[in-house]
Amino acid sequence: MADLNTLSNSVCVVGADESDEIGNLPGKSQLTLHLEAITNAVHDAGLKVTDVDGIFTAGQHSPALLGEALGITPRYVDGTTVGGCSFIIEVGHALAALHHGLCHVAVISHGESGRSGVGVSPRRDTSLTGQFEAPFGFGGAPTLFGMITTRHMHVYGTTLEQWAQVAVSTRQWAMLNPKALRREPITVADVLNSRPVVYPFNLLNICLVTDAGGAVVLTRADRAKDCAKKPVYVRGVGEATEHVMLTQMRDLTFSEATHLAGEKAFRMAGVTPRDFDHIMLYDAFTSGPPIMLESLGIAARGEGVHFFAEGRATPGGKLPINTNGGGLSYTHSGMYGIFPIIEATRQLRGECGPRQVPNVRLSLVNGMGGMLSAAGTLVLSNEKT
Repeated sequence: MADLNTLSNSVCVVGADESDEIGNLPGKSQLTLHLEAITNAVHDAGLKVTDVDGIFTAGQHSPALLGEALGITPRYVDGTTVGGCSFIIEVGHALAALHHGLCHVAVISHGESGRSGVGVSPRRDTSLTGQFEAPFGFGGAPTLFGMITTRHMHVYGTTLEQWAQVAVSTRQWAMLNPKALRREPITVADVLNSRPVVYPFNLLNICLVTDAGGAVVLTRADRAKDCAKKPVYVRGVGEATEHVMLTQMRDLTFSEATHLAGEKAFRMAGVTPRDFDHIMLYDAFTSGPPIMLESLGIAARGEGVHFFAEGRATPGGKLPINTNGGGLSYTHSGMYGIFPIIEATRQLRGECGPRQVPNVRLSLVNGMGGMLSAAGTLVLSNEKT
């Protein structure tokens, strides 16, 4: 088995793009969003759809269906589904497949009609959560993540105002992104006065619900030089799962899966948590990014909120976080994890216009699945070291 360190920098992201539109799209099915995103990302790489021989995806549509719809016969497929971080995890799976010659051009694709529900199969919740937690009032993501958030408040004294500052910081980035769906300025007071949903969350503490697709294209580093754009090197990958039911989470204030995935990715990349110029974190709720910072070892326990409250994460700050506007203000179709990869790729290429992070060389992407149940971590760079 290959040493993970020898795989660092062996594969590159060479294409990244969204579907033609994101937002409220009742005229587009989930499959259409997939196909638009794949076509756009492949074009971004300067390749043809027929060059793709590896398909990775998660959710309701299988990689076999995507291959059929694209008119190609992939040699390698992966449908790993562990929540919104699945696409981040699949970068590591694609790296392994590309390294061993199981495919030569890999696409990781997401398409979801989270708002309009076009092409969405009906679901009946027979999961463990549906059987053993929901009957006792544990129903819906805001309620479940609210439990995590209130526990953090109890243990560390985190305040509603501090959670609100995460939304304000993220919105400041969204105001610089023409693709973001929410670009009007907001204040801490706006967040605190927005419509209550479930304690401790008001509406502006919670991500958008949209329709959107996104895709990235990867190939080996020795082939990346023939693609259209500057390659982004995959220096480190990590994945882990901890629980399915929230009642089985060992510590509601700390994601063990994030901690383990981060450790693995940092070790493979040969970096420390303090080395990053830019960070993309999954932000379904305002409490998510601070808890991830703490679980990754970037912030001390209970201190993740200070990165936002003190301006370190905002435009002009020392450690820009969620520069596309995040799930809170840019888009969130349900499984958000593909979009942080797209933004990190664009930042490392220098393509982000007024929101461009100056002198960025090393980007961290971290996502969660479920209620901090699973985690995927990437270390990406525009330099081969």
